[in-house]
Amino acid sequence: MTSAGRNSVDVSILVTTYRRPRHLGLALESIARQRLDTTTIEVVVSDDGSDDETAEVVSRFAARSGIAARFVSQPHDGFRLARARNAAARLARGSYLVFLDGDCMIPPHHVASHVARRRSGTALLGYCARLTEPASRTLCPEELAAVDLDGLVPSAERRLLGRRHRKAWWRTALRHPTKPRLAGGDFGVWRDDFVAVNGFDEQFVGWGQEDDDLGLRLRAAGVRLESILDQTRSLHVWHPSDPTATRRWRDGPNVPRLARRGRLIACRSGIMERPSRSLVWGLPATQGLDPIGQAAAAHLSAAATVPPGRPCEIEVAIATQPVRFARPAECRLLLVPVGHTPDPRSVAAADQVAEVTDAASVRRALDVAG
Repeated sequence: MTSAGRNSVDVSILVTTYRRPRHLGLALESIARQRLDTTTIEVVVSDDGSDDETAEVVSRFAARSGIAARFVSQPHDGFRLARARNAAARLARGSYLVFLDGDCMIPPHHVASHVARRRSGTALLGYCARLTEPASRTLCPEELAAVDLDGLVPSAERRLLGRRHRKAWWRTALRHPTKPRLAGGDFGVWRDDFVAVNGFDEQFVGWGQEDDDLGLRLRAAGVRLESILDQTRSLHVWHPSDPTATRRWRDGPNVPRLARRGRLIACRSGIMERPSRSLVWGLPATQGLDPIGQAAAAHLSAAATVPPGRPCEIEVAIATQPVRFARPAECRLLLVPVGHTPDPRSVAAADQVAEVTDAASVRRALDVAG
């Protein structure tokens, strides 16, 4: 498969797929039909461990399209979409990343719309129009050039996406703290902004919520999220629902992780791993007065620490001491020795609470905080 130097690539289109080679073929063919002037694109396909002809579909696309294309795959071990998307991002050479699910096509002006609309500090949110089963079954990659993709979109889907865009516009204008939501299968973001939050959090395993989490962290990093649905959207090619998908969003296996307090802006398990020594910590001034504080200080001896009043990523307090979180922090962690009853006010002030027994449990608590 072909490749290109980073300086020669403007937009990387990152496509994730699993066991749907026909759908992937349609997605790639729609990418080949992009109307571009001076924009240089590449395609990175990330596979979640398919055991079919998925790799061959990408090879044939690279050979005939003239577009730089690469393929990466990971062993299949359950639904690991966050990890697959990060794998594509690690290979990306463009300064701007367009994410696309492998069961979606894009209209010929899709990339050009992103290029015309993008600006510093902004991510552009799209969404898919769902094609009917009969319309989806008639599609084949070899004949896609003769298909009016826009004409395939049901009128009801057009209305739904119109309402979605209007709601998103108002929520962005009003600086809503959590909306509009980022849908991971169709959005664009500057590579530098994606790297700044360490990409998707790979602790999200199973269906759903990894994209909501990314959107929240991008906002926390100062990135403005705007809808681009007035200009373009993707087209979802029908297939049976994934067996791991829940009927209701709130029933997803990752909802508790999404709802947690103390979310780090740059997640710990993303496009790179962030062990405890790579974070900025705030430790209590009285850390040396008991074994819990000594164990924490020893484990974080190689990490950056800040004095009271200085911002940090995780601030640590110990329940056996007077608790006063004294720094601007993304996460406030309270360590509670087994058998100790903490002050309810300390628990309420903490984002996360960990029960500890010895130095080993202190290390474990610090290694998973955030």
